[in-house]
Amino acid sequence: MAVVEAASPTTFDPKNKPKRNKFALACAILASMTSILLGYDIGVMSGAALYIKRDLKISDVQVEIMNGIINLYSPVGSFIAGRTSDWIGRRYTIVLAGVIFFAGAILMGLSPNYAFLMFGRFVAGVGIGFAFLIAPVYTSEISPTSSRGFLTSLPEVFLNGGILIGYISNYGFSKLPLRLGWRLMLGVGAVPSIFLAVAVLAMPESPRWLVAKGRLGEAKRVLHKISDSEEEARLRLADIKQTSGIPDDCDDDVVSVTKRSHGHSVWRELFLHPTRAVRHIFIASLGIHFFAQATGIDAVVLYSPRIFEKAGIRSDNYLLLATVAVGFAKTVSILVATFLLDRAGRRVLLLCSVGGLVLSLTTLGVSLTVVDHSRTTLTWAVGLSLAAVLSYVAFFSIGSGPITWVYSSEIFPLRLRAQGVAIGAMVNRVTSGVISMTFLSLYKAITIGGAFFLFAGIAVAAWVFHYTLLPETRGKTLEEIEGSFGNFWWKPKAEVAKATAQTELKTIGQTSTNVD
Repeated sequence: MAVVEAASPTTFDPKNKPKRNKFALACAILASMTSILLGYDIGVMSGAALYIKRDLKISDVQVEIMNGIINLYSPVGSFIAGRTSDWIGRRYTIVLAGVIFFAGAILMGLSPNYAFLMFGRFVAGVGIGFAFLIAPVYTSEISPTSSRGFLTSLPEVFLNGGILIGYISNYGFSKLPLRLGWRLMLGVGAVPSIFLAVAVLAMPESPRWLVAKGRLGEAKRVLHKISDSEEEARLRLADIKQTSGIPDDCDDDVVSVTKRSHGHSVWRELFLHPTRAVRHIFIASLGIHFFAQATGIDAVVLYSPRIFEKAGIRSDNYLLLATVAVGFAKTVSILVATFLLDRAGRRVLLLCSVGGLVLSLTTLGVSLTVVDHSRTTLTWAVGLSLAAVLSYVAFFSIGSGPITWVYSSEIFPLRLRAQGVAIGAMVNRVTSGVISMTFLSLYKAITIGGAFFLFAGIAVAAWVFHYTLLPETRGKTLEEIEGSFGNFWWKPKAEVAKATAQTELKTIGQTSTNVD
């Protein structure tokens, strides 16, 4: 173990990184494109809801349910996908996600009434749940250590791209007759899912999944393609074999592996008898997912037309153009973030991002409160509200958005990764669903300015949580990251070293037991 750690790329210098592996990049791009499905749905519903309400004559409460319910359906898909990806593999799970979302998009586009539309959103939500889980898991498992942050942030890049496409779709189809426009907005979402389901078949399977299945020969071939060097491929294989309980000197192409990542043992290790490191990892994953959504991102993205209307913009045309500006700001910011993740690190970017959210949300709360209490249209307040929304989505996309998925998908040990990420995705979607389904009622109860002051307070709590509980993971192999957890910033250095040594000894003991 000591030899592997000494030779591993833990201490790589970001300034002297090798060139990005083109094959790994291509695989990560294809897998990450599944996030377009969720992004498009979020973006397109913000504008389509205006026309659905007029056409189907539904209430604001029904609009809230329609917008947010897909986030409560998607955990069902994420939960199933966690088990499915361990059964049929990461690659075919991505294909399945595209097929399910295709069916949901077609159903939504053909909806004759509200009830049928809600059924279509259920099917699409399950597909989104599949994609939401599997894209970051697959990408983290095929990424070289030197560029894992960049590649694992790609799902968030495509999610933001999907939101922008959804906003543009709103603007383009808004000129059509009322009954046709919103149906085309929703139905067009089926197009990318067809492409994804076919293109993903050209990708290799995750080497970690292959090793977990005992298919070492295939895993070796994949690792040679996706690693920056032969040495890194060898070290990555050694780390994965150790985690899976396979002796390092085993060179067979196919071996028998004890199934440690399935069944009750995984849930028992997560919930009933977690080690200190696993408990810390689990809390960190749940917290980062909760705060990513509880700070109000889906309220801003889904209801941006309502927010701009409250700020003083009345024309549908200008409302939709303003939402396009929001999508553009999110997309540009996430592109910037992808190039900073492996340079600045996860922790620094996350703390700066959440600090920016506090400032933006407070500014938005002040400007909307001023507009709400003014009898005339205040141009400066309208401009300040628009600037605050744009800065909010920019700060979110630079840190909190991409890092949530990068961080949670890389901190879990292999044996717990699929289920651990599935639970995180469930918390993410449920929190998003609660925010989406209550925002209109919330701002009617405490004013729209008060709603954003509340989100600002949650962002302050998020900053404290991230500062105290999330260690840096940049530059560490996925197998080494576990050793960074189980210790807290207030622990003396000697105690931290002792706890880390105990964790390593326990891991060695478990591995020896499994091999025997």
